[in-house]
Amino acid sequence: MTALPLRQSFAEAQPLTYARDTHGPDSAGLVRKHMPLVRRLAWHVYGSMSTVVEVEDLIQIGLVALVEAITAFEDRGLVSFEQYLTTRVRGAMIDALRRQATLTRGAMRRRRAYNDALAALTTAAGRAPDEAAIATKLGVTIEKMRTDYATAEALRFDPLDEVYADDAPWFASDEPDAFEQLAESDLRETLIEAITALPEREAQVIQLYYVEELNLEEIGLVLGVGAARVCQIKAAAHARLKMALAKRV
Repeated sequence: MTALPLRQSFAEAQPLTYARDTHGPDSAGLVRKHMPLVRRLAWHVYGSMSTVVEVEDLIQIGLVALVEAITAFEDRGLVSFEQYLTTRVRGAMIDALRRQATLTRGAMRRRRAYNDALAALTTAAGRAPDEAAIATKLGVTIEKMRTDYATAEALRFDPLDEVYADDAPWFASDEPDAFEQLAESDLRETLIEAITALPEREAQVIQLYYVEELNLEEIGLVLGVGAARVCQIKAAAHARLKMALAKRV
């Protein structure tokens, strides 16, 4: 049998020792029994996140979750321990990745596709491919390959004090200036008055749709009507508001 790498052996020995010392020999046996499941889950997660995490780290996280699951599991006849363990271990791994990840999912996929294409072409030709070959392999243009694939690196966080400037476009405000706000104040007041004058149900729909950002189905649940009826009420409210604004203009 091939010996496991030292890092993996040590990672697996720690939870086993903890389970034996804290929860008794039965718990240590459960840890040993379910180690293969933890390793399979780790490799599965690693397959989709291999650019940002080491599989040994995922195994360590999974083994800690295994020990915790042994303590927390209550057999109520609804799910088996293996089902509970699978959910808990995978959740622990994903939570750890979310806390540590500095790449978006799209960037990780593009970076992995770039690396896979580079490796495949290098193996086939026996030398490093040029940009045109990699772009063709990916099915994109050279420009897109350069901007979206080859440079898909981790996000970098710079201290705000070092990058802030009043005249920098990144910190410019999109809000209208004071003169624009004064010019729109009359129209705003007219709109407020028109909404206030709406029938109660129409005003409720406007409030729920534009302020609370509920969709038609959700508004229907609140008002006790169907989505089609909500759509009719909203259309009637829009017609009243347009009429009120047209009179003011």
